[in-house]
Amino acid sequence: MDTIVIGLGGMGSAAAYRLAQRGHSVLGIEQFSPVHNLGSSHGGSRITRQAYFEDPAYVPLLLHAHELWEGIERDSGIDVFHRCGGIMIGEPDSRTVAGSLLSAQKWDLPHELLDAAEIRARFPTMRPADGDIGLYEAGAGFVVPESSVAAHLKLAERAGAELHFEEKVLRWSTSSSGVRVETSHGTYEAAQLVICPGAWAPELLAELGIEFTIERQVQYWFAPSDVSAFQRHPIYIWEGDAGRQFYGFPAVDGSVKVAFFRGGQTCTPETIDRTVHAEEIAAMTEFVRARMPSLPVEFQRAATCMYTNTADEHFVIARHPSRDRVVVACGFSGHGFKFVPVVGEILADLVEGGTAHPIALFDPARLTGAR
Repeated sequence: MDTIVIGLGGMGSAAAYRLAQRGHSVLGIEQFSPVHNLGSSHGGSRITRQAYFEDPAYVPLLLHAHELWEGIERDSGIDVFHRCGGIMIGEPDSRTVAGSLLSAQKWDLPHELLDAAEIRARFPTMRPADGDIGLYEAGAGFVVPESSVAAHLKLAERAGAELHFEEKVLRWSTSSSGVRVETSHGTYEAAQLVICPGAWAPELLAELGIEFTIERQVQYWFAPSDVSAFQRHPIYIWEGDAGRQFYGFPAVDGSVKVAFFRGGQTCTPETIDRTVHAEEIAAMTEFVRARMPSLPVEFQRAATCMYTNTADEHFVIARHPSRDRVVVACGFSGHGFKFVPVVGEILADLVEGGTAHPIALFDPARLTGAR
């Protein structure tokens, strides 16, 4: 094989596709079944937006990702991206609003600023405080993570990639001539290796010397009093007291998904508590009811997933600093899925020598003091 890809979730499936599309012989290895719900690439929806409060440096990648989603849908025949608009709500100096406005202004992104009365008038489901404002972005929406993974796997196989599932990677190594990957099923060799480990980064990439924190997150689904009002709804990220953010989506099949953004329990993939407890449901219900009274009428279900956080909450995408034949993509810190198609391109670029995409922010040296 030219390249082995470890992990076939969001990022790994995209990398396998882009490499195979470019003519590489590719082996993809995944420890679970295709499109599983045991990592970070599930839950029915992930927000996508461009006025990015995390850092304006992300915006060029987001602009390109939006273009690539259209191609993925067209080529796979699978619906992935849904444009419904999005609003970032909070006090004017909150990170959510001020950071979004900074990115919108720096990159001349179309947007509107709404005061609390305007938010309530345009989106009657919402009850912001009088001092809150919102940045509305018409081009925002959501992607379906399971559909994205399925589409990329389909395209990867069509392009000639060999994909193995239910096969756990035990260890990997490099030499002057290539890479070797040992799994529960056998040993494979290739010229290069791409590692997209998700929450298994501490295990598979320990020698990077980066402290990854794995965080349990809970996603909740409620039935609102008026489903039609939420079918026409934007995605939103809403910053409340002490900087706590929650986010949500339009109604899909009669259910509305909401969740807190960070603040979950530290865990590992082996120790994560997959049970969602009554007190957690009650806390979310109370929090949402104060801001969107018509939403949490009936709790329907909940599910857990994992964030793999870096210390600064920015990604790690680079050639391995001490392994020339290895490329890594990890630490997506709960906001990476919207970048999936462009990360796939970047990883293929790095395998081939280098990328023109702006990825200096994701250099692992910033986290290890190696700069």
